[in-house]
Amino acid sequence: MTQYGQFCPVAKSAEILGNSWTLLIVRELLLGSTRFSTLQKGMPKISPTVLNTRLKELEGNGILVRRPISGQRGYEYRLTPAGKQLGPVIEALVVWGMRWAREELRDEDMDVAFLMFDVERNIVTDELPDGETVLSFQFPDRSDFAKWWIVCDGPKRDLCYQDPGKDVAAYITANSEDMIGVWMGDLPMSDALSDGRLSVIGESMICKRFRKWFPLSQGAAVPRPER
Repeated sequence: MTQYGQFCPVAKSAEILGNSWTLLIVRELLLGSTRFSTLQKGMPKISPTVLNTRLKELEGNGILVRRPISGQRGYEYRLTPAGKQLGPVIEALVVWGMRWAREELRDEDMDVAFLMFDVERNIVTDELPDGETVLSFQFPDRSDFAKWWIVCDGPKRDLCYQDPGKDVAAYITANSEDMIGVWMGDLPMSDALSDGRLSVIGESMICKRFRKWFPLSQGAAVPRPER
């Protein structure tokens, strides 16, 4: 039995993509996540049961395929041609959301775990020195997960919420709301740096190149509507 009982392509698409978390799973797959654990990092609040259910639904609808990993336990998830064609749909939602849904943000939307996962996968490692560089992000307003570390070594990155016990090259400090505001383009980085809401302290070269290796989110450059 269909949910809407209409032949309209919008209705049929909504039947496939309209469940909770489904579009976010597609977003993560489009961004390169292929493992169950990596998908969880991009959606920290999803339960394993729901994620498993949604992946099976997407597989059944021809959006992704599940393949065993040679020589390892578990599976990887890959988009089919139908799934890849959702790329422009997700991009359009990014633009629409940045223009029209930013006023709907609530305190519970300030997900630091997702912020740090998004920062980790977007850091421009070519703008960091050769060899291992450890970056520490600190959120003084948080009682939980107040400190994070990203260990970069060439193109490899490792996000840690426990101290890895390595020398830190730079400390990036801001309240979580301000850091999210900078990352999403709602708070100009120059303003945050000049008034002290965001500070970068450490090795001189890394601090000076902060704007180059910390690139901001995909949606940060979307023009906002005039009020």
